[in-house]
Formats: sequence, C-alpha cells, structure tokens
Amino acid sequence: MVRLHPNLETPQPLRRCDWPACGAACCFQGVWVDEVEIQDILAHAAVIAPHMRPPDRDPTRWFQDRREPDDHALSGWVRPTRVRPDRTHYRGSRCIFLRADFKCALQVAAEAQGLHPWRWKPFYCILHPLDLDDQGRILLPPVDELLAEPAACVRAARPKIRPRDLFAEELAYLVGGAYATRRAAGPRGAGSPEEDRPTD
Repeated sequence: MVRLHPNLETPQPLRRCDWPACGAACCFQGVWVDEVEIQDILAHAAVIAPHMRPPDRDPTRWFQDRREPDDHALSGWVRPTRVRPDRTHYRGSRCIFLRADFKCALQVAAEAQGLHPWRWKPFYCILHPLDLDDQGRILLPPVDELLAEPAACVRAARPKIRPRDLFAEELAYLVGGAYATRRAAGPRGAGSPEEDRPTD
C-alpha cells in the first residue's frame, strides 16, 4: 500500500514547471519501469507505437535488458526505458517515449483509447519529482535540490503551498485511484484497463 510522508503537509515555496516551455526536461534520462508495467505496455504495443516517433516504434527496443531489484515494484524488479541521443533536448538525450511535441507517447496513446492519461505511464514517472523513503512512503525531496535541477518539474514561487495540494492529482491516483486499485490486486490486476476509464 502506498502511503504519504508527513513532510507533504509542510508548505513550500513551489509551483509546477511551465510545460511545454520546459521542453520536458524531466524526460532526459528515461525512467525505471516495473517488469509488471513493462509486460502491460508491451501487451498494448499495437496502440502505443503509432503515437511514437517513427524510428522508435519497434517495441523490442523500448526497454533496456539490464534490470535491478526494487522493493517497491510489484514484480520486485525494474528495467530502464531506452534513451535516445538528442542534441536539442536537455542534457543531450531523451526517453524513447518522448515525442517531438514534448508529450509522452504512453499518455497520448491512453487518451486516444479513452483511458485515463496515466493508464500506461510508469509509476516512477507519475511520482516524479516526489520520491519514496525506506518505508515506501511518498515524500518531497529537499527543496533546494529540486530548485537547482531544471528536470525536477518545479519552480520557486510564492505564496507557499503544501506539496500534498500541489501534487493532489498524482497522489489521488497513486494512493486512492485506479493505480492503487491495480496495485492492490497484485501483478494479475496490473493489465486491466477497466478501472482507468476517465470520470466526468
């Protein structure tokens, strides 16, 4: 079960980044993806690939082979998405799922299917720039570190706001929404899209 760290209640001088003006800087290095999520994404490759850049549409090239253990993953293992060199993007690289319009192909594909935009979005993408502590609780990393990194998806702002409010949509989805439902069902429940139909 995903839980919240108390530091999400402390107001901070933050606002969200100015996407798309930020150029989706957060996507410069790809993301670690649960093996369960990878299986789910690959099972829907036929509806995802058309929304990707033509050179990136081969699903056998979407994820790297190396994997690492992760206590927070349903499968216990994660693998990174492949990263493409891109001199026009922040730090000279981009996630394979990042489109030229700075949108995520996984999110665009889900919307095209009438699903929640985050249906195939990896957990760690939705979580960013929040993190997990050693107890698996969602927390806000140090504010000075976030503001020093353009890819952190936040900017300095006044007045202060509680991180719990700033990231209310993400937290609702991860803790009490469709993702939480699938996670509670375990690996077998990860591939069912029915609970991800958008609500009015």
